Amino acid sequence: MGYRTLQECVEDLERIGQLVRIDAEVDPYLEVAAIQRQVFAAGGPALYFSNVRGTRFPMVSNLFGTRERIHYLFRDSVELVQKVMRLGVDPADFMRRPGIYLNWKTPLAAWCSRPRRVRKAPVMANTCALSDLPALQCWPQDGGAYLTLPQVYTEDPEKPGLLQSNLGMYRVQISGGTYDSNQAGIHYQIHRGIGIHHARAIAQGKKLRVNVFLGGPPAMTLAAVMPLPEGMSELLFAGILGHRRVAMKTFPDHPAISAEADFCLTGYLEPDILKPEGPFGDHLGYYSLEHTFPVLRVEKVYHRTGAIFPFTVVGRPPQEDSVMGAFIHELVGDIVPQTLPGVKGVHAVDACGVHPLLLAIGQERYTPYENRRRPMEILTLANAILGTGQLSLAKYLFMVAGEDDPTLEITDVPRFFRHVLERVNWERDLHFQTRTTMDTLDYTGGALNQGSKLVVAAVGAKRRDLPCEIRGDLRLPTGFSAPKVVLPGILVVESPAWKSEDGQDKAVSRFCASFSADFPLVVLVDDVSQATATFDDFLWTTFTKSDPARDIGGIGECVRNKHWGCSGSLVIDARRKPWHAPELVEDETVQKRVLSLAAQGEPLHGIL
Repeated sequence: MGYRTLQECVEDLERIGQLVRIDAEVDPYLEVAAIQRQVFAAGGPALYFSNVRGTRFPMVSNLFGTRERIHYLFRDSVELVQKVMRLGVDPADFMRRPGIYLNWKTPLAAWCSRPRRVRKAPVMANTCALSDLPALQCWPQDGGAYLTLPQVYTEDPEKPGLLQSNLGMYRVQISGGTYDSNQAGIHYQIHRGIGIHHARAIAQGKKLRVNVFLGGPPAMTLAAVMPLPEGMSELLFAGILGHRRVAMKTFPDHPAISAEADFCLTGYLEPDILKPEGPFGDHLGYYSLEHTFPVLRVEKVYHRTGAIFPFTVVGRPPQEDSVMGAFIHELVGDIVPQTLPGVKGVHAVDACGVHPLLLAIGQERYTPYENRRRPMEILTLANAILGTGQLSLAKYLFMVAGEDDPTLEITDVPRFFRHVLERVNWERDLHFQTRTTMDTLDYTGGALNQGSKLVVAAVGAKRRDLPCEIRGDLRLPTGFSAPKVVLPGILVVESPAWKSEDGQDKAVSRFCASFSADFPLVVLVDDVSQATATFDDFLWTTFTKSDPARDIGGIGECVRNKHWGCSGSLVIDARRKPWHAPELVEDETVQKRVLSLAAQGEPLHGIL
């Protein structure tokens, strides 16, 4: 059976040598986060900090930090979850009647999925002040202390109850800014379940009551980040993944409480009050800036006896959340083809922070009798992808037809790009959405939640051979230098820093006016050596530093029937712009302190 409590999980990992205790005093301001990042990068164990400055509570991190460990934690239920996902039923009908399908084919899953109502909740044994919690700050410019593994629980104001609930992971700022001692910022991004509940509460003139859980069964933490269909309770999934029914203490007029959690903050979103939240070093590798967000009025902070404070650290990928995301994709990858017939696979590229770059494989079946093929069905499928859940936050979507190369693996990103560039027609195959909503964490569009999208759809036979090296006759415009081929068909060029001339930068247009080469894709960057150190560096630079509508140009560009395209190279401007968020940078002093823990006789010796 799965773990009932976080304490059980910690003790089991320590027993098998997958957890290290650090008894030396550590600082929750920057230091524990720096330790977590370095140990994660080394593929190290989970970390238990028993002596944390300024708090009586121990902290634990890196529980999900390796593929082997996360599979071990859920070893009793991985196959069961995958079996449920392969039921082959209509997901919409599954949402309406989950019990019927689970009882029919997977009775164990049906039993585990039912939340268990309990009279006593160990989490409610003690209370403390918000300021008693560890003041975790992960990056130097963060706006205060944060909860980074919160399970934010709400119930539908129109139909309260466990099965109409939402459990999401939205970062919670517990100090700094203009918050008083009993307020916290709830940073929920667009297209999140809590937003639906909040809208309904506002419409009814009610306060939206919120409970924030920390710790408890590890399955609850994973369930909080699951991309489940709207209306499906994460408690159902947590029970199946945890291989035991989730214990919930219910109340007649308040949302339920996760009985085995380590901490629970109870309260409500203050009506008509927004306060500045942030900055916060986020998973794109930048600080999300200060913006106004809803405020949680904290009425009580409960904690169980022997409570452990869990946390993670996000930043430029890969981080611990990368492992969590890959594991979730293993569990539910089959659900996308079931939901969107014709889509054979979707891959959110972690190196870019997930939402900036999405790859997809579909099918072209509209006119199979035609020899001359052009994108048709895959454009319909691309629109369906961009209208589905959190996939709608994608900024760049590259889509191909699987029958053009049945051996193409969607996770082989370099090969996928070669496949696209061999087939794409830039005059026909670029499809922009301008002035649309964007991922809340992406600032390339120049404003919060605003930007553009680009679908690149490529089908048919190979139309060009891709150049693999720079020929001697390559000529660059003045100010451009250091050309480098990062992949066949892709040239990266170092460019002058972005400079405003009447509100616009003219460098890209100057480049396009005088450059000519047979590379189908050219990317302009500030520093070629940094942008091409690895292929992941290229992906991160290109797709996190560009907005399609604003930053794409082309050689021989033209507009026909309001469709933009180009006859020569497509040019992406991936230079830093004045409106971009700052990049995350480590504190060198803290880094030196961390390395001291790796000395002979210290707890991290042999790990770092």
